[in-house]
Amino acid sequence: MNEFDFIRQLRDQTRSRKTSPRLIRGIGDDAAILREYPGRDLVISTDLLVEGADFHRDTTTPRLLGHRALAVSLSDIAAMGARPLWALISIGLPESAWESNFKDEFFAGYLALADRYGVTLAGGDISKSQSIVIDSIVIGEVNAGRAVLRSTAKPGDQIFVTGTLGGAAAGLKLIELGARLSIDSRRQEADGRSEFDSDTSDDNAIQSLLLRQLSPQPRVGWGVVLGEEHLATSMIDLSDGLSSDLRHLCEESNAGGTIDAASLTLDEDVKHLCGRRALDPLALALHGGEDFELLFTVAPENISRLPKRVDGTPVSRIGEITGQTGVVRIREQNREWDLPARGFQHFSN
Repeated sequence: MNEFDFIRQLRDQTRSRKTSPRLIRGIGDDAAILREYPGRDLVISTDLLVEGADFHRDTTTPRLLGHRALAVSLSDIAAMGARPLWALISIGLPESAWESNFKDEFFAGYLALADRYGVTLAGGDISKSQSIVIDSIVIGEVNAGRAVLRSTAKPGDQIFVTGTLGGAAAGLKLIELGARLSIDSRRQEADGRSEFDSDTSDDNAIQSLLLRQLSPQPRVGWGVVLGEEHLATSMIDLSDGLSSDLRHLCEESNAGGTIDAASLTLDEDVKHLCGRRALDPLALALHGGEDFELLFTVAPENISRLPKRVDGTPVSRIGEITGQTGVVRIREQNREWDLPARGFQHFSN
């Protein structure tokens, strides 16, 4: 049993129990939806980051970790087409982290990102623990009945993705190979920037990819536009990898999907380094995960209304939803084959 098998089992168990009529959507999406009052719904997401499984202290900084803790939850709210408003965070720290400046730097990174999107830290909890454990909760709002679900894609809908793919997974691979943030990168992080100016040097490409992994940028603006303008018929954020997350969306929608390999927007830094660093851009884009881009579908008649960019981030059409339930395929020129779900899984079987 892997984590997704267990989640499905838990969802089945909750269906047979009495629930509040104000719960609009529970287990099975990027966030839960609760009816707040007539005309408005609350969207609530929670994420757990555990030292040793989700991050390592020697490969990041406290400020970047604070940024990441909020970013992953903001991405879930964006994937529901909602606007984030409030946050709660609980953190367990070992004595060594508590006695250092870790907590101050962590919350400096966390609050800087919160300020960027107008999110208020409303509470949380702190406890002593053997390793660092972070529980991040973000609450957003959306017009009643307008949250974008995973389960509402229709055959013929076109599949889009924001930004570029494969950069975060490449950054993780580089970290595993021993790459670390430079002093310049740490200064850049303190200035609130997450990408280097255009430069084709190997060193800059490596540092940029490390920041793609350690300092993800949630597509909050795209989420709000897609939700408020009623453009997306379904949506999910790319945390586990395109091959896995597209399958999640298709399974929830009782549909299938076909991806055009030539349409995938691959990270330029990955393409630059691929020959010298054993990086496969297509494999990283399909299976790597943690890009925290938004994968969404649009009805053909609404494609002309889709903005070219939001907050400087473009979108690309990469495929189409089909009527073959659970069948996800990839096409390259005249060849077409099944796309297996090879994204990250906790407790992989």
